[in-house]
Amino acid sequence: MTPKRLAKIINEINNILLPRVCFGCNAQLFRGEHVLCAVCRHDVPLTDHNYLEENAVDRIFYGRTPIKKAASFVFFSKNGLVKNLLHWLKYRNQEQIGGFLGDWCGNLLKESGQLKDIDVVVPVPLHPKKFKKRGYNQVALFARHVAGHIGADYCEDWLIKTKNTKTQTKKNRQTRWESSKDAFALDTSQPHLNYKHVLLVDDVITTGATIESCAQILLQVEGLEVSVLSMALVSEG
Repeated sequence: MTPKRLAKIINEINNILLPRVCFGCNAQLFRGEHVLCAVCRHDVPLTDHNYLEENAVDRIFYGRTPIKKAASFVFFSKNGLVKNLLHWLKYRNQEQIGGFLGDWCGNLLKESGQLKDIDVVVPVPLHPKKFKKRGYNQVALFARHVAGHIGADYCEDWLIKTKNTKTQTKKNRQTRWESSKDAFALDTSQPHLNYKHVLLVDDVITTGATIESCAQILLQVEGLEVSVLSMALVSEG
């Protein structure tokens, strides 16, 4: 018996003993399904944002930070499928969800031919203490997979978080900005390789304070342009 065949048999046994379930509805996943069942995947509220036309994310940064272009992949609502999915990703050790969303988003970007001029993809970093506690950066795998699909480099060490801020979910725009101000820095020990266009990636955009703070640090690099992608955008209302 070949190792590949043996691995397949072991995987099928594991699926019988410990059935994989959908993170959206808890139904058992069938062969070919991953993270979400076909029904829940169909129900994911995609934004349909692109990097050719103006959208709601672009308007967040107008007059604040010279972001070249911005977009989000899905909409986030207080009691929706996306909230549950990101909760599993951030707080329940289900890092593979980031890769699943990154492949989905990255494939769409690749098929549309957008972001061909991106040189490097950079995730918003976690503070070392929070990283040690969680064990991973929830946006890193998403960003890495997107980078792979659009043919860009990936660098998760270029930005560092210098201030261990508390969760911002219940903060207003001004408080978020004050919390994010001076919270990030550029790791000057990392080679910049003459990058001209960076895609800055975060998990959820609400007021844009975190992205704005990170972008201002990146824009200190002469000749660098910054575009933005987030997994999710908080729905208005």
